[in-house]
Amino acid sequence: MTTNDKPAYSPGLAGVIAGESAICWVDPNAGLLYRGYDVHELAGTASFEEIVWLLLHGEMPEMQELGAFTRKLSDERTLPAPVTDMLRLLPAETHPMDALRTGVSMLAPFDKDLNDHSHEANLRRAVGLIAKVSTLIADGWRIQHGDDPCRVPDDLTHAGRFLFGLNGVPPESWQVEILDTVFVLYADHEFNASTFAARVTASTLSDMYAAVTTAVGTLKGPLHGGANEEALGMLKEMGSAEAVEPWVQKHLAQKEKIMGFGHRVYRTGDSRVPAMRELARQLGERTGETFWLPVCEKLEEVMAREKNLCANVDLYAAVVLRLMGFPAALNPAIFALSRVAGWCAHVIEQHDHNHLIRPRSLYTGPARRKLKT
Repeated sequence: MTTNDKPAYSPGLAGVIAGESAICWVDPNAGLLYRGYDVHELAGTASFEEIVWLLLHGEMPEMQELGAFTRKLSDERTLPAPVTDMLRLLPAETHPMDALRTGVSMLAPFDKDLNDHSHEANLRRAVGLIAKVSTLIADGWRIQHGDDPCRVPDDLTHAGRFLFGLNGVPPESWQVEILDTVFVLYADHEFNASTFAARVTASTLSDMYAAVTTAVGTLKGPLHGGANEEALGMLKEMGSAEAVEPWVQKHLAQKEKIMGFGHRVYRTGDSRVPAMRELARQLGERTGETFWLPVCEKLEEVMAREKNLCANVDLYAAVVLRLMGFPAALNPAIFALSRVAGWCAHVIEQHDHNHLIRPRSLYTGPARRKLKT
């Protein structure tokens, strides 16, 4: 193969259009649309249940539809007993993302219509999976720390049920509202790594559980869903706004990646950052831990000057989840708790208009040669 024969190549598929979707659009100029609705308008006004319905059905729900859907999510949250038993068998040091990946995979055999990929079957499956992911995370965490799963009241929202299931006590209304907004901001993000991985799996006509298991495994990585867990550790190391500049200079000199910055698509900044930054400000004032926001803002200033990079949502999400009292190890799982809505919507869309996703590679090995005899 000569140089002129080589096909176009984009490392990491940067800028490559790999498919069509009517679910979500990431505008490079800092916009994010769910089914045509701006996430800035949705965050703080629409509930996560409304967003899930929107992603799955394409339109905002009517009041009667929303009520029935909310009840259905509550009804579907119970895990099969063998899945709960499996959570008890995991080592105590198991990361929540590993427990979640195993749990999602184990749910598959309990679906009697597992290989029915019709639109209706997938919609039913999506509701059950979205509900059960919340329970897998909450129950898995409690079991890992020596507590039994607790019964959660039926009259709570999805965010409220997760908080109750995790902590075993009724959550405060402000906690529910803030977590609900976090869920809205994280619900979908076009063909990000985990969503694309789910669609690749679905394109083989594998089932939704297999596709979501793939997505969970992809989300775990520190360059994707694990980024906010890594970002929190970085912010703790800095400790104050005054320490930001020397910390950044030291790590840039060592050519280390600064977590919470940069994005493959956005040119002028992550569209979700302003809303997440405002949540961090509110929580800082409520908890008295007001030093986090100045650290983040100083970090934004230095990174813009030194590397021309804008913050992404993970920087401020790390602070929001910390101020809500979540252990850092749960951060990627909470991301998954929201993003499973987008994953399911994309699996449904893939199955409805399926083409096997099978890209080519650019071969860089030896030219054709003879076997020595």
